[in-house]
Amino acid sequence: MTHDLSAPPTSESAAPLTRTSAHRGAATALFALALGAFAVGTTEVVIAGLLPGIADDLAVSLPTAGLLVSGYAFGMVVGAPLLTVLGTRVPRKRLLLWLVALFVAASLLSALAPGYGVLLAGRVLSALAGGAYVGIAAVVAAGIVTPERKATTIAMVFMGLSLANVLGVPGGTALGQALGWRATVWAVTALGVLLFVALAFLVPQVALAQRNGLRGELTVFRRGEVWRALAATAFGWAPFLTVLTYISPLLTEVTGFAERTVPLLLVLIGVGMVIGTPLAGRLADRALLPTLYGSLAAVAAMSLLLLAAVHSKPAAIVGFLLFGLVGAAVIPPLQTRVLATAHGADQLASAANISAFNIGNAGGPLLAGAALSTGADYTASLWIAAALGAVGLTLAAARRPGTPRA
Repeated sequence: MTHDLSAPPTSESAAPLTRTSAHRGAATALFALALGAFAVGTTEVVIAGLLPGIADDLAVSLPTAGLLVSGYAFGMVVGAPLLTVLGTRVPRKRLLLWLVALFVAASLLSALAPGYGVLLAGRVLSALAGGAYVGIAAVVAAGIVTPERKATTIAMVFMGLSLANVLGVPGGTALGQALGWRATVWAVTALGVLLFVALAFLVPQVALAQRNGLRGELTVFRRGEVWRALAATAFGWAPFLTVLTYISPLLTEVTGFAERTVPLLLVLIGVGMVIGTPLAGRLADRALLPTLYGSLAAVAAMSLLLLAAVHSKPAAIVGFLLFGLVGAAVIPPLQTRVLATAHGADQLASAANISAFNIGNAGGPLLAGAALSTGADYTASLWIAAALGAVGLTLAAARRPGTPRA
């Protein structure tokens, strides 16, 4: 089922109805695309809260079970550009449906896994599909609206990831703890089936501009500004996961919260993300570069402010709510900036940017873990987050001499 969202009205009297129908069609399409991001985000993170049960059930150590998390991140980094390259000549809606079909098959494999190896394989396959899906969904979303609303629609897709942290991960964790980890995987599988149906009926075929083919899409990576934009994504997003990875010991050992309150504060961060994502999208549509610079500067500054805030419970509550807001606010302008610099290869560049996000996911916590292993206290993660944010801002602001700013 397709919708022509750009068809002009046939008469003046029909114009309001046409615009209303187009708006409604775009809204339902964006809902379907965001649902996919919600499924991917939930699948990626929810497994962390179920690791003890998985380790016991499959008779592996907890560190071995932890590879289910890092294996998914690796799959996201590799899968986003790889599957996008393989699908260069495939219409975007059809490619999305193929990716969701792979996601459902991988989730089914994980739910039925007789042992750890099969479960790990299912997780990696799911990540391959999920990484490519988010990148292409952002491009499709940008293609069904007018150019001045691109950042807003990209933010709506990534809102699915934010809602995954607020609803999907806590709900999936509770389900897994009550009925076993396989129940959560079955729920994700069912969500994938629902997503497939929603995409098939609600998302239009996006009219494509001139397609350059694989060679043309790869050529865009000769541009230095594309690589700087991707590097800004990796460094600009890294502070969020750097802090989030070690938030539990920060809150319990430094702030003095009881361990049982940590999940509530994580939900608070998720609430901040839900506020920050659409807000940044609207601001980026009005002024992309100021929003990009402001959000990256805010992440670095907020990381430094948390150094003081973590020593007070009320200040920590407010501080982490704001950190969730500014942390998510970097996503729409970073994604929109990459699409702008890679004009002509938006599909592959968008997928590469998903890889950059996941490189930040892995790199920041790795640096913080290395610092902690040398004897640094838990606040070291905040110093590292601030430094990474400053590097991201520097990369975003850098430009080759003679290159226009906008």
